[in-house]
Amino acid sequence: MNNRILSLLSVMALAGSAAAEVAYELVPNFIQPPPGKETIGDGHGEIAVDSAGNIYVSVQEADAGIQVYGPDGKYVKTLKLPDSLHGFVVRKDDGSEYLFGAVLKEAKVIKAKLDGEIVMTIPTSAFPAEQRDFVNVTQAIEGEKDAKGRAKTKPIASGVKKSDNGKEIVLVLADGTEKVIPKEKGVSASGGLRLTNCDVAPNGDIYVVDGYGRSHIFVFSRDGKHKATFGGPGEPYKFANTHKVFIDRRFEPARVLCCDRGNKRMVHTDLDGKIIGVIATDMRNPSSASFHGDLVCVAEIAGRVSVWNKEGKMVAECGTNPETTNTPGIAPKDWQQGIVTSPHGITFDNDGNILETEWNKWGRVLKWKAKK
Repeated sequence: MNNRILSLLSVMALAGSAAAEVAYELVPNFIQPPPGKETIGDGHGEIAVDSAGNIYVSVQEADAGIQVYGPDGKYVKTLKLPDSLHGFVVRKDDGSEYLFGAVLKEAKVIKAKLDGEIVMTIPTSAFPAEQRDFVNVTQAIEGEKDAKGRAKTKPIASGVKKSDNGKEIVLVLADGTEKVIPKEKGVSASGGLRLTNCDVAPNGDIYVVDGYGRSHIFVFSRDGKHKATFGGPGEPYKFANTHKVFIDRRFEPARVLCCDRGNKRMVHTDLDGKIIGVIATDMRNPSSASFHGDLVCVAEIAGRVSVWNKEGKMVAECGTNPETTNTPGIAPKDWQQGIVTSPHGITFDNDGNILETEWNKWGRVLKWKAKK
């Protein structure tokens, strides 16, 4: 099947009731990169739209942070925000619009004005020690390498790190006992928070997910005080790489939509963390989502953009790659018109069109216009 046919198929709505059918068409070369650049730059983040239609894209390069584009796709400016804003949203709070973002490298959350001024930070220290300081201690196996040439390791113990003085690591284990581990050759501890996304509930509470860590979801008050924690790898959630979470206001009361990427599914919980149900399974690794009316669009990093209705039925897909993808290394010369590589961030604009940003070292944004 040639690329032209694939492109046409990728924007067709799936079979469903006539009233529920939706369809999208590609808008080629919509984003115009900053002056002097052929592409936007290293993309491993998110995309969002404000009430005026301006587009915000996170870029992982020095002095980049967030690039801002007009509704027409033309570059406007760059906000000097942290360069590892892995997930962010633009939301109204107390009458004004703000950018709320999870800073991956620094394990913190920021709230910023749309001009880039940071007005609040939730630091690493605000997160509960049970998750913040949880580590896995391993020891390298001398002379053994994995398929990528890295030293193979064997597990020693997991728990909350109480101290590490350079000579020994003290862990508090699940049963409350302490374990002292000498820092012999090859012994190291890894873990801690790896925050990937946040969103804001109707009452101003901020929901943050440790998506590259142990997939816990933390709830903070509007002023940044910790209120609750739920989720994680244990029962009943069994979350795995829950990459991003969003407040689903299509329902009353609102819900939390969890892109549980490691389990290839989307899950709804209530705002207190109680599981409501699984929305979809057997997905291509859902990484991000956005809402418009009764629809939710989803960036699936293994090669698809999908659109789902409020009843949990997929009603359209865009840019579906015939191959399973999940790599940032596809160069511009190998990009195919209308075919995604590794969708990582996504948003509806104010008119219900879809904008998707990819996990790609060069940076790529695609737009699909809703057919009326």
